Amino acid sequence: MADKKGNIFKRIAKAFSDVIAELKRVTWPTKEKLAKTSAVVLLVIVFFAVYLTIIGSGGRWVLDKIGFYNIVETTATTAAVPETSASETTAASETTTAAATESSAG
Repeated sequence: MADKKGNIFKRIAKAFSDVIAELKRVTWPTKEKLAKTSAVVLLVIVFFAVYLTIIGSGGRWVLDKIGFYNIVETTATTAAVPETSASETTAASETTTAAATESSAG
């Protein structure tokens, strides 16, 4: 795998010279070609950013219209309790308090 011949400094120097030789063989784009390619990439990015924003907003609008985000509160059902007026409730509590006082005194 690694070339074990020579010391580490010679191997590092060889690796750097190989990288430099490879970079000399690369065909680099001209400034005009680089500018055109960069413009195309930026336009594609902007297009998809707008497209995905529209899709996301449209999806949220649809989910709002069908009630997906509505909060549903659930409550436990209880047996029907007859309604009492405030005066009946006060009288009942006074009676309970009087009975408790008598039993504790007695």
